[in-house]
Amino acid sequence: MSWQAYVDTSLVATGHIDKGAIVSAAGDSAWAASTDFQLKPEEMKAISAIVSGDAAAKDKAFAEGLYIAGSRYVMARADGRSIYARQFGFCFCGQGRLGVAIAKTKQAIVVGHHGETGVAGNASSTVEGLADYLIGQGY
Repeated sequence: MSWQAYVDTSLVATGHIDKGAIVSAAGDSAWAASTDFQLKPEEMKAISAIVSGDAAAKDKAFAEGLYIAGSRYVMARADGRSIYARQFGFCFCGQGRLGVAIAKTKQAIVVGHHGETGVAGNASSTVEGLADYLIGQGY
């Protein structure tokens, strides 16, 4: 299966993730992504640093936010290989329920975004499940 197929079928097609990406564990390249979910190089590097155990990067993201595809998220959890962050808005436009779940494998980082109607726990389980599968496949 191609990397794009993992994004399309193992993430988005589940209904728990509305857009996603798979990037290298080093954070230096995107292997696949939803068309409307392009991570910037500095965003991939920051994510890689956090899931690789860089305490300074983790502290910075908790203090200043984590940027993913140009949007700011507030980190709710960052432990071991995983990150979960929420997007909070300051208007009554429905923002505040958007979130991202991130999990690192040996060679890749899986990023899944869920929309307003998504359930954070389901999104996390979907991303973690794909990460576990990829680890089992040697990635």
